[in-house]
Amino acid sequence: MLLRTILAATTAVAALLVPATAAQAGPHRATTSAATTTSAATATSAATAGTAAGTEAIAAAGANPVIVVGGLIGVSIAYEPIAARLRADGFRVSIYQLPGLGFGDIRESARALAAYVNQVRAATGAAKVDLVTHSEGGLVSRWYVKFLGGVDKVDHYLSLGSPQQGTYAANILKFVGLGSCAGIVACEQMSIGSDLLTALNGGDDTPGSVRWTTVRTWQDELVWPIDNAGLADGATNVLIQSWCPLRLVGHLGLILDGTTYTVVRQALTDAAIRPNCFAL
Repeated sequence: MLLRTILAATTAVAALLVPATAAQAGPHRATTSAATTTSAATATSAATAGTAAGTEAIAAAGANPVIVVGGLIGVSIAYEPIAARLRADGFRVSIYQLPGLGFGDIRESARALAAYVNQVRAATGAAKVDLVTHSEGGLVSRWYVKFLGGVDKVDHYLSLGSPQQGTYAANILKFVGLGSCAGIVACEQMSIGSDLLTALNGGDDTPGSVRWTTVRTWQDELVWPIDNAGLADGATNVLIQSWCPLRLVGHLGLILDGTTYTVVRQALTDAAIRPNCFAL
């Protein structure tokens, strides 16, 4: 019953997010045609953005293989949009779906991810991979990096809406009488103050020479408070609305949103982080 409820809620949120992104793009196009000066400014901005994107695409050609790590209930096909963007920019991309859709122990999911990373490295001949993670996938990937040898096999780590310090969305299930996350192990581990998060966040948040980037949004329905999606110890933490105040991006929207993707591409190519607020 709980699984059906979660799946229904996820579908509903996704249905709301995609039209919102499309609707948001419309006014920008209308505005640019309103006046000649505005059009000229926009054209200049677009040219600059195009040049930057071209430079990043060239850098992508020699980049590490990218593994998109899904989150809770994150079926592989849900991550095809961001994977397709990455492939179009020249990256070699695969998608990793968490075992059991992420309901089980995050530590076990991290062990499975470790085996998958080794498979990708063997297949591509790459010494290191880059991880683009969403939601729970960010915690799974951090556990792999910190405790399972991933620190020497991962170059870039990016998390999109990952509850790095836990979320009250997990704790609330206890409050409403559903027990300890209704028996879902990963939910218990994502609760603020869990043993897993205490271990994961103890000491250095960002070990090794891995380049760490987190992305978060004010409209995240599942990570509360939103600052819990950030990391310390030298990580680059990007709040979408700090750059683009009018950009509406939800938890699932982070894997669909054009502005968010510009951050992903810039981080993977070691470019300066300058989100494109008008990206589709």
